[in-house]
Amino acid sequence: MLKIRSRGNESVEQMLKRFKKLCEKEGLTKEIKRNSYYEKPSERKRRQMRKSVRQAMRKQRFGSTK
Repeated sequence: MLKIRSRGNESVEQMLKRFKKLCEKEGLTKEIKRNSYYEKPSERKRRQMRKSVRQAMRKQRFGSTK
């Protein structure tokens, strides 16, 4: 659960901006957008496979240089 507290003389707009950034950083907005429509199990599996392939390629590319 995210909580935002006012910092001294901070306006509501500034607090809202901080809250949105925090939600984006936590991946909350991405999760909400993904769950806003039904995704078939085959599509979910395909998306996860693509993600794992990307991560493996990235790990292979950047892991070998360190």
